[in-house]
Amino acid sequence: MSFSATLIPSFFHQNRNGRSAGIANLRGLSAWIEKGNLQWSGRRGRSEVFRSASASLSVEVTAKDGMLMERIGSLSQVAAVLGCQWGDEGKGKLVDILAEHFDVVARCQGGANAGHTIYNSEGKKFALHLVPSGILNEETLCVIGNGVVVHLPGLFKEIDGLEANGVSCGGRIVVSDRAHLLFDFHQVVDGLREVELSNSFIGTTKRGIGPCYSSKVIRNGIRVGDLRNMDTFSEKLDILLRDAASRFPGFEYNKDMLKQEVEKYKRFADRLEPFITDTVNYMNQCITEKKKILVEGGQATMLDIDFGTYPFVTSSSPSAGGICTGLGIAPRSLGDLIGVVKAYATRVGSGPFPTEMLGKDGDILREAGMEFGTTTGRPRRCGWLDIVALRYSCVINGFSSLNLTKLDVLSDLPEIQLGVCYKSITGEKIPSFPADLQVLEQIKVEYESLPGWNCDICSIRNYKDLPINARRYVERIEELTGVPVHYIGVGPGRDALIYK
Repeated sequence: MSFSATLIPSFFHQNRNGRSAGIANLRGLSAWIEKGNLQWSGRRGRSEVFRSASASLSVEVTAKDGMLMERIGSLSQVAAVLGCQWGDEGKGKLVDILAEHFDVVARCQGGANAGHTIYNSEGKKFALHLVPSGILNEETLCVIGNGVVVHLPGLFKEIDGLEANGVSCGGRIVVSDRAHLLFDFHQVVDGLREVELSNSFIGTTKRGIGPCYSSKVIRNGIRVGDLRNMDTFSEKLDILLRDAASRFPGFEYNKDMLKQEVEKYKRFADRLEPFITDTVNYMNQCITEKKKILVEGGQATMLDIDFGTYPFVTSSSPSAGGICTGLGIAPRSLGDLIGVVKAYATRVGSGPFPTEMLGKDGDILREAGMEFGTTTGRPRRCGWLDIVALRYSCVINGFSSLNLTKLDVLSDLPEIQLGVCYKSITGEKIPSFPADLQVLEQIKVEYESLPGWNCDICSIRNYKDLPINARRYVERIEELTGVPVHYIGVGPGRDALIYK
């Protein structure tokens, strides 16, 4: 149907002929319906039809868009997307889809060790590490909160790459003045520490995250706001570099290095100045003004410094508690928490992995799921979905719903296993996810077998059209965790998502 330009609301994409080219903002459409500007007038095929009072505007909403409207409309003012496992669950895709219906997308923890892969409407791939995934949506403001550690060369490289591909970043990214700066020497120290640990190395991304958080905790770190006082910046950096040299014999430090770093960061300070903001004040203003905020979690609960498989964890708090400390907002502000979980399990680096599939079986899953790290390129360890760990993650975070990703990767398997119970070497049931690494290394996993569906599901967009065995798999996960699955990923594309 053809519309005049004045009649097309902001929730439509518009092509050259003035025709609607698809709904762009379902939140805007929902608002029009709620205000009575559009009223339901019947069904056409599998679509719902809405018309304006004068009948000058008619909108068809597909079943999928209708479900998305319902899901988006029911989300709280402040919602979050967090990882349930050991990272790499596919959080960026859901954040990117939801972001156009939110005013703000914020990162609260971690640094460039978290890689999120997203796709624009033309299918172009973007690998983001510091910039929030909402950057592809023109109306969304992206916040890098105080809990994030910021490597400025990496941030500028990311911004330059986005700008080169037509994504405008000016005025759309703000960086907390309280966020800590991650320097190149932090990355050097990260590598030296891994060598020092030898056989017991943690398997970090060597992005300097741990050393930077260490600087923060021992209170000699340097924050983004310090770039506004270059007179004292040199002194603070000198203290930081001297400390690193005293702890790591392989790290060489001299005055020439200090001079070069100071000159470099003077240039960085000039470029970063337009981005620097008191994000704590900004976020709370947004809450007061009823703006919708989506928090994008990096990494995942099983890598949490407190709740993960310590010491094989990250140095921050990527679970729900880290939202408040990483953004400076009150716990009562938080609403819906969406946990993202793969239909199977993966892990990068060292550490316990109870349901890991070794040998050929693990290789098959790795190749089918293209399981190689966004940040490091390292092959990921693969295994069956661990319900014990997932249930533990759900309890810690209080997830209101789950996003099950990569269900399509399991399509060719004749049988699928779910790790439903841990037992000790003596055969006793272990009631919860254990903190003791020795116990984790010795446990026996009890599996539940479910039949596969042996067909391609990548083109399916409605839940009821999934094969019955695929639906049984989804529903069994819901039963075992007690958390509903509202989003199901069936392929890498932005559109390959089922709303349940």
